[in-house]
Amino acid sequence: MSLVNFVLILLNTVILVAGQFLWKYGMMKTTLKLDPLSIIKILFSPFIFSGLVMYGFATILWLFILSRVPLSVAYPVQSIAYVLAVFGAYFVFHEPLSSTKIIGVILIILGVSLIGISPNTQ
Repeated sequence: MSLVNFVLILLNTVILVAGQFLWKYGMMKTTLKLDPLSIIKILFSPFIFSGLVMYGFATILWLFILSRVPLSVAYPVQSIAYVLAVFGAYFVFHEPLSSTKIIGVILIILGVSLIGISPNTQ
């Protein structure tokens, strides 16, 4: 996989994680009610709506990535999102960071690395 393709996947992943963080922050500022008017109000709140826009942009970027990179390579590399989310949640939302989570992150990084160095058989 070329450096450009890797950077595109990383950019896509960062956008997705940022969208999740916006959703989390937005939901921390509201109470979820399951009536239609409340749901529409939540969807159009600034943080939730911004996260939706980011997801839309990330989807367009993902389609471009899939036109260039095999899914069996691109999708596992995107699992870096788990790493960003675990550490981001620790620093931004002060969520606990246990040794189990750290071991899981290390295993994800090892797995992605193995996929990255595997020979391309296209």
